[in-house]
Formats: sequence, C-alpha cells, structure tokens
Amino acid sequence: MTMIKRLSVAAFALPLLFCGTVRAESVPIDSTVRLDGVTVTAIKQNENLTLQPLAVTVVDPSEIRRWNISAMKRVSEIAPNFYLPDYGSRMTSSIYVRGLGARIDQPVVGLNVDNVPFLNKDSYDFDLTDIERIEVLRGAQSTLYGRNTMAGQINVYTLSPMRYQGNRVVATMGSGPEAKLALSHYARYTPQLAMAFSGNFNFSDGFYKNYYNSRKVGTDKSLNLRWRTVWTPTERLTLSNTASFSLSRQGGYPYELLGSGVVNYNDTCFYRRNLLTDGLTVRWEGPSFSVSSITSFQYLDDDMTLDQDFTPLNLFTLSQKRHEWALTQDVVIRGEKHNYSWLAGVFGFYKHTSMRAPVTLLDEGIARLITNNVNQNDKIPVTLTWRDPSLPLYDDFSMPVWGVALYHQSSLRLGRWNLSAGLRLDYEKTAMRYHSYTSTGYELGFKNRPMPPVQVPLELDETGRLSDDFLELIPKFTLSYDLPMKSESDVYLSVGKGYKSGGFNTQMFSDVLQNKLMGKMLEGMPAVPGMPQVPDYSDLSDVVGYKPERSWNFEAGAHISCADGRVNTDLALFYIDCRDQQITMFPDANTTGRITTNAGRSRSFGAEVQLSYRPADRWLINASYGYTNARFREFNDGKHDYSRNYVPYAPMNTMFASATYTQPIVWQALRSIEVTAGARGVGRIYWDEENTVKQPFYAQMHLSAAARLSWITVEAWAENLTGTKFDVFYFESMGNRFVQKGKPRRFGVTLRLNFGS
Repeated sequence: MTMIKRLSVAAFALPLLFCGTVRAESVPIDSTVRLDGVTVTAIKQNENLTLQPLAVTVVDPSEIRRWNISAMKRVSEIAPNFYLPDYGSRMTSSIYVRGLGARIDQPVVGLNVDNVPFLNKDSYDFDLTDIERIEVLRGAQSTLYGRNTMAGQINVYTLSPMRYQGNRVVATMGSGPEAKLALSHYARYTPQLAMAFSGNFNFSDGFYKNYYNSRKVGTDKSLNLRWRTVWTPTERLTLSNTASFSLSRQGGYPYELLGSGVVNYNDTCFYRRNLLTDGLTVRWEGPSFSVSSITSFQYLDDDMTLDQDFTPLNLFTLSQKRHEWALTQDVVIRGEKHNYSWLAGVFGFYKHTSMRAPVTLLDEGIARLITNNVNQNDKIPVTLTWRDPSLPLYDDFSMPVWGVALYHQSSLRLGRWNLSAGLRLDYEKTAMRYHSYTSTGYELGFKNRPMPPVQVPLELDETGRLSDDFLELIPKFTLSYDLPMKSESDVYLSVGKGYKSGGFNTQMFSDVLQNKLMGKMLEGMPAVPGMPQVPDYSDLSDVVGYKPERSWNFEAGAHISCADGRVNTDLALFYIDCRDQQITMFPDANTTGRITTNAGRSRSFGAEVQLSYRPADRWLINASYGYTNARFREFNDGKHDYSRNYVPYAPMNTMFASATYTQPIVWQALRSIEVTAGARGVGRIYWDEENTVKQPFYAQMHLSAAARLSWITVEAWAENLTGTKFDVFYFESMGNRFVQKGKPRRFGVTLRLNFGS
C-alpha cells in the first residue's frame, strides 16, 4: 500500500472512530447571528450552513488568527480538495477544486466579500484586515451564485462596527525580509450608525534572486484601505456600504528553467495594480419575507510587463495594460411559511475591459522564429535581413460583456426529511473588438545571383469584431435526512449542474499576427521542404473563441456530531461528469502565447473528510483530507490524444492537520500561552496534458507560540519548518520548460494589540 493510500484510509478511519463533524452555529438567511462572539450576515445560505446538503469549510476568527490568514492563498489546503497555489503575481489567482480549475480567463470558483461579488479572478488576491469568517463551499454553486461558480463559492465576511468598537493593530516582521502592518478603527456614533476604517501595508523583499543581475525577484509592496458604514434607520431596514482601495506593486517573476535551479533572465518584469470597489447592501425584513439588494461597482487598472521567454536571450517581451470596470446588481427575496421556505432573485451585470497587449520580438527572437527558417534552408534561393532590431506586434482590445439571470429555490421539510430544488436561467452576451497592427520591413537578398538586395516593406493593420451569446438552464436537487442523534447530524444527496461561460482568447492574437506576417512573406516563395507551415486563421472565431464548460455533479455526504459536540466530522463523496472543460494550452513549441481551449470530456471522482476534535478543554485538533481522481475521457487536439490522462494542475491529494494546546495562566497581565503545530500537504500534480512532468506529494510544517495579555498578543512563528523543496507552477515558452519553486523556510514575530470591546 502506497503512502498516499495509507493517508486516505487513515483520514476516513479517524472520523468514523470518533464519530463527529465540524459544526458552526445556525446561520439563517438574511439574518444576523452570533458565532462565538462573531456577527455574520448571510444572504443566500440556508439556516445552519454546516447542516446543509453541501460540502463546506467554515474558518472562524480563532482559526484565522491561529493560521495567519489575511488573504485567500492562505486558505489553500485547509479546505479539502481546495488548492490555490502561491506563484507569479497577485494577478495569478488560479483555483483548483475537485479536478476543475482555470489558469487564465474565467474562474471556476466565485468570491464574495461581505456579499459583494468579484467578477475577475485577477483581483482575487488582496489582503483584508479583520476577517471574521470565511466559507469555502465546494461543488457546483451555479444555481444560486451563477456564472463561474461551477466548482464552488468563497464567502468572506469582515468585522462589523455594530458589534465591535475600538482600535486594532497587527504588526509582523519575518525573514526574507517581509513586514506587515494593519490598523483599524471601529466606532458607533449613534445606536443606528457605525463605521469602520481599516488599512494594511505589506512588504516583501522576495525569496528569490535573478542570477542574471543579482537582484531580488518576487518582491511585493501593497496597500489596502477600507471604509465600512452600517446604518439601521429602522428595526426592519439595514444598509451596509463598503468602499475599498487596493494598490499593489510587484517586481519580477521567479520562474526558472526546469532543472537549472536558478532564475536567469535579462529583461524587466513587474506587475502593478490599482483596484477600487464599492458595495452597497440594503436589507429589509418583513414579518413573513425579506428583501435584499446588493449593488457593486468595481474598477481594475493594472500593468504587467514580462520577459516572456525568461532566459538571458533577447527573444520576446510582453506588455499588458488594462482598464476594467464592472457593475453588478443582485436582488434576493426569500420567505418562509410553516415547513416551506423559498428564495428567488434576479442578477444582472455589465463589465467592460479595454486592454493594450503588444508582444515585441527582439533580435534573437526574430532570428529564431523568422529569418533562420529562410537563411538556414539551402533550398531557398534568397536570404532575409530584418530591417529593425525589434518587431512589435500590437493588439488593442475592447471587450464588453453583460448578463442577466433569474433564479429560484424551494425547500420543504417533511419530518426528518428535507427536500430542495432550484433552477436558474442565465443569459450572457460577450463581444470583443480588436485592432492588430504592425509596421516593419526586411531586406531580401539573392543567393548565387549578382543582383542588388531589395527592400520590402511589411505592414498589417486589421480590425474586427467577434461576439457570442449563451443561454443556460441550471438546475439543482438535494435531499437530506436529520439523523436521530443527540447532537445535530445529517446525511445528504445532491445533484446539480455546473456552468462556466465561454469567451475569447486575447493572448492568441500575437501568434495570429505573427503567422499572417509569415504568410505575406511566403507569398511568391517556392514551396520547399523545411519551410514553416502557416496556420489558416481566416476564421478568427474558431481560433480565439472557446465554448462554455458544463458539468453534472453528484455528491453524497454526512455531517456527524457526537461526544457532546467535542467530535465533529464532515464526509463527502463526489462524481463530476464535465463536458468541454476549459484547458490552458500552448499551441506549439515556438508559440509566444497561450490559449484556453475545450477538452471534449473529462470526469473526476473523489472523497473529502474534515475533523474537529477537542479531547480536553485545553486541546483542539483539526484535520482535513481530500482525494481527487480527474482524467480526460475524450480529448484530442488534432495532434495528440490525451484520453485517460490526468487533468493537469489539479492536485490528486490535499492534506491539512493542526493541533493547538492552550495553557491558562494567572500571573499579572499574562492570560494564557498557546502553541500550535500543523502541516499542509498537496500532490501529486501533473503539469502537462501528456502527464510527463509532475510534482510528487509534499508536505510543509508550521509552528507557532503565542503569549496573550489583557490587550496584547505576541506570537512567534515558523513556516515550512522542514525546509521542503517543491514546485508550485510549471509552464512552457518557446520550447523551454519553466517552474517556480515554493517559498523556503521562514521565521517571524507577530504583535497584536486590541483596544476595544
């Protein structure tokens, strides 16, 4: 029996031995309840979240502090089969859940912060101050949450100024070096009006060095500001508005040539982002029903520059500047009468993106991709000399997309049985206006002929518009049974459809323009062996477009609690049949871009377990394990047949374990000492469709010790204490293979001050 199989058997045997389930307090829809001193407002979840027919991980305030969670990438592996690798920049928020995931374009997991949705996964990675609760819902959530939630939904809630008033300070210093400072002020000006002001600044000098110039790469500076207002003019009406601004400045990408062990490239790399959001939630509670309205505005302004070949050679660079703004509106009405409850809503959004993304071929790139194909072929009677030292391929895009959806869910309780059915009608319209152009030229010489060279100008200027629309019905059915136990426990079955919208590839256009240039140059030249074959790009919609991704999700699970609530366990088994799964690929060995394409059919199945065990008042043990087996059933790109291969980038196993011991102390101002030891593990991960490159299973250990005084906490911590070496990302460019190494062993100290109540 392999080590992974032993882990799997142990993970399922342990909760069955203790007979338990992770449990949170009841969270009714559209209501505010207290969870261990936490106030949480939910809009679309039903009653007790962990007794609903779904797989969910709820991270409470003590766990957020204990595991040092300030951004979504810190939640990776805590929830089983939930993997969000930390690589690249804050733009790269690639999430993989149960074999489904996306590296570029549309996500498979949605994100709401205080009920406000974020439409672009490129803006998922930001730091928040005073997170009060995180919910990770796994499995298809498309019926209630809509587009791009076919693998799950993340809900983040922040501390309300109606519950807490005072000031908070969190300061961290760590090796690297890295530093964080968070300040927040909460005030209740009247019984009906309260406000919260918070901000944090983060700095990291990077954990990697570029061998080419001996400079650090992976550096990060970010600033996040947040202003939240809560107003309750009447007992039935509540208004909450949150305005936030995020600024990020990052330098370099720590990508190294596979097997080299060093980062080594010559051109500038950076990522800069400004993100502005504002969300208004209005909730009215009537005697038999409630109405909630969530309105949001989002603006994203970012700038990325890459040495896209990531070598010391002058091959090519990419620059991308983007302006994107979006509006969303969600209206939710729910009611309840006797044993029947219902929820209905309408959702609409509009998003517009303007982007300028030129790819520049440098001298060695021009030689490798263009001139060498001619000059090194003895059968061609001419030679090429490029006129300019570089070849910029300009692409400008305007991409509007809008959509509207109607959804409904009904739930009926019949004794211990609970039945639920939901349906969503989703319409989306997407378009892309493009302008591709370049102006260059070359000198044409003649071999073995006494003729002067000829100067040949070469220009391309093309504009066009592509559009598509999608209409989808998204049903979901669930059945659960409350077990006759002293503590609340249940078993459930669910069947639901997952949906992810289609779209257009922007990164493919530089290759389109490059190949059209080659086509013009080859006109009139004799067809000889060894000349490159120019793809037919006459129908751009087939080249740059990709279809929606659809899935049917089947799940069986249980939430079991016993031993007077000291042992809590969640179990889930799932099977997913996916059609047209959206996969990121590299078209050929000499490509300068990447594309999203559709695999014909894939399937994944697996299991998940979560355990929370309190053997004594001073001890707390948390553990989770997820297993996923995701393979292509039908996938042939015209060159290779990948059927039966594992889906790349989706980990097969995730593991998390944490043990905390708290020792109360009565000595002057010292209140307690808390020690936490834990581990995270993930793997095996295949990096390519051929399954030739992989990251084996690996684990990291973390350790922390905290001393608590009346208003101050001092914590010493260590991450990746074992110094585990592993890869978190893999990609190909110009026929080369690259990886990014995970972060090394790190140590630090965190200081928390709390002046309030």
